[in-house]
Amino acid sequence: MSEISLSQLQDADRDAATKAVEDAMDGDLDLPELTTAVRSLPASWVVEILDRLSSKRGAVLYRLLEKEQALEVFENLDPSLQGDLVGALQDDDVAALFADLDPDDRVELLDELPATVARRLLQGLPPQERALTADILGYPQGSIGRRMSPEFVAVRPEMTCAEALRRVSEHLDDAETVYTMPVTDAHRVLVGIVSLRDLMKAPVGTAVAEVMQRPLDVRATDDAEESARRCADLKLLALPVVDNENRVVGILTVDDALSILESADSEDQARIGGVEPLRRPYLTAPVTGLVRSRVVWLLVLAVGATLTVQVLEVFEATLEQVVTLALFVPLLIGTGGNTGNQAATTVTRALALGDVRPRDLGKVVFRELRVGLLLGILLGSLAFAVTGLIYGSDIGLVIGLTFVSLCTMAASVGGAMPLLARVVRADPAVFSNPFISTFVDAAGLLIYFGIAKAVLGI
Repeated sequence: MSEISLSQLQDADRDAATKAVEDAMDGDLDLPELTTAVRSLPASWVVEILDRLSSKRGAVLYRLLEKEQALEVFENLDPSLQGDLVGALQDDDVAALFADLDPDDRVELLDELPATVARRLLQGLPPQERALTADILGYPQGSIGRRMSPEFVAVRPEMTCAEALRRVSEHLDDAETVYTMPVTDAHRVLVGIVSLRDLMKAPVGTAVAEVMQRPLDVRATDDAEESARRCADLKLLALPVVDNENRVVGILTVDDALSILESADSEDQARIGGVEPLRRPYLTAPVTGLVRSRVVWLLVLAVGATLTVQVLEVFEATLEQVVTLALFVPLLIGTGGNTGNQAATTVTRALALGDVRPRDLGKVVFRELRVGLLLGILLGSLAFAVTGLIYGSDIGLVIGLTFVSLCTMAASVGGAMPLLARVVRADPAVFSNPFISTFVDAAGLLIYFGIAKAVLGI
């Protein structure tokens, strides 16, 4: 049993409240008491509870929420969990929920649903909402057009600030945001942006053209992550989205931009670690889904490791002459792989932040070469001292020189891979990890045994 009762939920902290509701769902349900308790919780707490429940139990809990609370909770769930919940709720509940969502949120949910369910939900929408949603669905997957909101307030440059504020007040209920607005001409072409603060601060008779700022925008077909990064870098509450003729077709709000960046960062971190992103909370992911997210990478890395085995086979005679060399193989290839992955992770992050671009390949490689060389000298000096005392100066020199060469090579390759991936339009996180693991292991052994043969004369 939980440490607190359901009647104490409102005064409990988040973790205690979550545990209490989970325990109540696992035990004998007292629905009236649970209903009262859950309705007293913030929406963000309910989202965290649903993240930990199965779809069936989540649907039971979700039905206990009040209508406005239920919509807020649903909007904040991961799209994959929204899809699970849609499958567990009754058709009438789903239709009402779907109609209340913003068009961009609807599109995210539709991407998670079977085609037949998605088609049925779209057909049940009012004509105007269906048209808005269809417009967003018309943009390519991965573009910012799929994540923008078509519900916005636009003002004209010839309007007075008082007229613009009246226009804003008329659309408070149906606009995604009113804190930053596009300024358009008669043909919806973007000519500037203006903030609500500037409109309220200016004298009522001032023209919007006098207080608006230069237009900042993204194209609807631009990459979603790059557009979200631009919005975050510019520190804008909303960024206009335009078509090829510079007409405003939607806006990207800062909360949607941050959501895109968070999702992209989670995806990159997963792939750097050699797994596919789950796209749902861990506890709600099926075991088969966890297996699928890992098995492909394990197979790729296992196939890549056969190259290392072949290199060892080539130098089998060398190992037979100096068996001591075999002791250091795991240490050296492990250090090489770690050095390469460190460089790749650093450069991948710099790419995501816009600090470096593919054209900076030469600068990045030269910088990482120097970093790798210094790391190699530090590690190699230590290895020479320790190994030389135990196995003799010849072996110590082999290990020390290998560290210097291996770290220099691994850092250079690791720094270059993300940039080369971007050039060939591959995900840097996907491209870098398996290549580094395979190439650095095999090349590192060639360097190691080459140095050993030269120093030891074998």
